[in-house]
Amino acid sequence: MGALLTKQGHDFDMVANGFEAVAAVQRQSYDVVLMDMQMPDMDGVEATQAIRALGGRYANLPIVAVTANAMADDRERCRAAGMDDHVAKPIDANALAAALQRAADGRPPGGTAGARQPSTVPVSVAR
Repeated sequence: MGALLTKQGHDFDMVANGFEAVAAVQRQSYDVVLMDMQMPDMDGVEATQAIRALGGRYANLPIVAVTANAMADDRERCRAAGMDDHVAKPIDANALAAALQRAADGRPPGGTAGARQPSTVPVSVAR
């Protein structure tokens, strides 16, 4: 994932688990968080719920699930936890770029209105 983000021109930080993801978003401002669903200590759902519980600016911080489970019920579980979008593993470069662009534009998956020009999107990656 890091190589894809670098190739696409994004700045990012990587963390080892959900606890570190929650701490990272409090320490630094990010445009979007890529949240791996399967992490040690605190999984992606728990970390997303913890970030959303912080309230304020964290309530609208785009969080994109990164998951090997791309079935409809898995996507619904991500949405119920407060995630805005998802990217399936193995990661497809075009799908990743599209999800990051949707997050930057404030568009939901499948949305089309108001696309901005592509730009560097600081990303926090929990893996």
